Amino acid sequence: MRSRYFIGLISLVLLPFLAICQDEELDLEDFIERNFSVQDENTNYEDIYEALFQHYQSPVNLNTANRQDLQSLLLLSNLQINEFLNHRATAGNLLSIHELQSIPEFDLKIIYEILPFVTVRETGLQADNRPLLQRILNEKNNYLMVRSDRILEQKQGYIAKNERERKYLGDPYRVYTRFRVKHTDDFSIGFTTEKDAGEQFNWDPARDQYGMDYWSFHAQLQNQGRLKNIILGDYQLQFGQSLLFGAGFALGKGSQTVATARRSNLGILPYTSVLETNFFRGVATTFELNDNLDLTTFYSYNPINGNIDLDSARSAEEFFTSIRLSGFHRTESELAGKNAIKAQNFGGNLLFNTKSENLNIGLNYIQTVYDRPYFRQPNKYNQFEFGGTQNQNYGFFTNYYWRNFHLFGEGAISSSGGIGVLGGFIASVMPSLQTSFIIRKYERDFHTFYGTAFGEGTRNINEQGIYWGLKFQPSKKLTMSGYYDRFSFPWLRFRADGPSTGNEFLGRIAYSFSRQIKLYAQARVENKERNVELEGNPNLYGLTNAEKRNYIINLDVRPKGIVSLKTRAQFSEFLQLGNYSSGMALIQDINFDFGRFRLSTRYSIFDTDDFENRQYVYEKDVLYAFSIPAYQNEGSRSYVLLQYKFSKKLQLWARYAQFRYVDQFTIGSGNEEIEGNTKSEVKVQMMLRF
Repeated sequence: MRSRYFIGLISLVLLPFLAICQDEELDLEDFIERNFSVQDENTNYEDIYEALFQHYQSPVNLNTANRQDLQSLLLLSNLQINEFLNHRATAGNLLSIHELQSIPEFDLKIIYEILPFVTVRETGLQADNRPLLQRILNEKNNYLMVRSDRILEQKQGYIAKNERERKYLGDPYRVYTRFRVKHTDDFSIGFTTEKDAGEQFNWDPARDQYGMDYWSFHAQLQNQGRLKNIILGDYQLQFGQSLLFGAGFALGKGSQTVATARRSNLGILPYTSVLETNFFRGVATTFELNDNLDLTTFYSYNPINGNIDLDSARSAEEFFTSIRLSGFHRTESELAGKNAIKAQNFGGNLLFNTKSENLNIGLNYIQTVYDRPYFRQPNKYNQFEFGGTQNQNYGFFTNYYWRNFHLFGEGAISSSGGIGVLGGFIASVMPSLQTSFIIRKYERDFHTFYGTAFGEGTRNINEQGIYWGLKFQPSKKLTMSGYYDRFSFPWLRFRADGPSTGNEFLGRIAYSFSRQIKLYAQARVENKERNVELEGNPNLYGLTNAEKRNYIINLDVRPKGIVSLKTRAQFSEFLQLGNYSSGMALIQDINFDFGRFRLSTRYSIFDTDDFENRQYVYEKDVLYAFSIPAYQNEGSRSYVLLQYKFSKKLQLWARYAQFRYVDQFTIGSGNEEIEGNTKSEVKVQMMLRF
């Protein structure tokens, strides 16, 4: 015990350093690139960014965190989690985050990685027991953010001889605001609003518009006796392996080849994104029935965007043929589909945990009810998709921990009788070696609307596969990781008019010469069968293998001075039926840090033969925004980002970015078409803390 108070004394000495580390804004783009980097058109980068943003805004309290909370960080091995829990069980709550250095398997590298996502708070008798309103009004963790951006060149949607001929009803400015005040494990209140470029700023209750086009709000209260969590407004749910309830924390396949293979029971989470689909709006609560049993219930009424149709041959009443995911309401036709579908969801979760946290078992239930039938446009590949007004899902999941092994699984069935199931394990074989294994099967008529379980496809339907991941760290400087995933699609799918198969391999080597110089190289090869026109009959298709290869080499140089450098090269190849195409991008970043003033710059050149070889590259952006544009055709990309911190309460950002194409005379198509060979964007943002 005396040694712990010695550590506490050292922590007080190091407290100024700790404050600097915690106050420094996390570069999420850099963090994603280092830990989850896979450039791919099928990756939902906005979900990845939002997932990490949520973790950053709601750091895990190490003094109350359970095993599932620590797993959700996606950075800790089973061995590290076990060592931490054993330390806390024997030595008591942490006095300071620096105490992590006294735990075996926690070196400075991993501590620096998790630092932005964890905190140490007092609990029990020394906790904050002031009235809720007083705690809210005096909470220091709050901010108001206002952002605006636009494309400088004029798009076809804004061009017209008179106002009536304009396709886009609004101006070309995108406007975004976000406010939040929160205290970890206590309360959170916030709202998010957005008007996309081309949308109107208008007060029109008949069209569900109140100034901004999109509004989101939540109020959350936690740890009120047996009421563990309650949220009013917008929220998400995450239980099991996300087969039925996935909250956008599904990072999937990437360079973190082990930790991202599993999901965690995070329960009810506030929804703060501007993605206008796949969340709940209403009320959700979690009650502690006893020391081992928690009950979560929810109800949601959330109108969503869709395409409404009326065809007497198919239905005597109106029905919808698709759900619009873009969230755009720029034209009359887009406005006609705004909130056209009324969706109700209700259900819950019953979760059993043993006192030692080595076993948890859960039951999930969700029912979705639409106010009109869902009939998709008939295609060969979607014959087994959901149709009708109601869908129910029943699910069961379990997690078991034995030493440094984590075994997990989940199964569910939908109203159609379709079944989805996955299971696997993660193991720390030795301190330097981790492995993961997952087997999955989602039947062609398995329907889950809010699931984000592990898989190759963007939805958990018509897929089966086996995944194996490895991570080997023979020294503190060298890390090698890789995975192999073999999958098949038993039924037809988009661009594959027959049952098809595929596989994917990724290998990555990262070497840290020092804390200031880091290098990594990554290769990914994907094989997937696609349609190909049969010779002599353009109306019939056969299947042939398409292979896509991606290579990345990245060097970070961050000396202790003002300047830091990042040099990156990307190359890709695409092969199908003997046809070969390729693409490349060369990127150079030069960043300057003058304390209150920061300047980030990039210049890159790219040359791609076709759409298959477009290059996705992370860029620095204003705080809590993201930018991952696709480099396609031939040209250059550059940006300048300025950040100035007037004080702890006020910060400003300004960003200018431009594409300049060598081989293009127009950019985009339809209403998004721009005349000329440049596309320029300007963005400004203010963040105010109260």
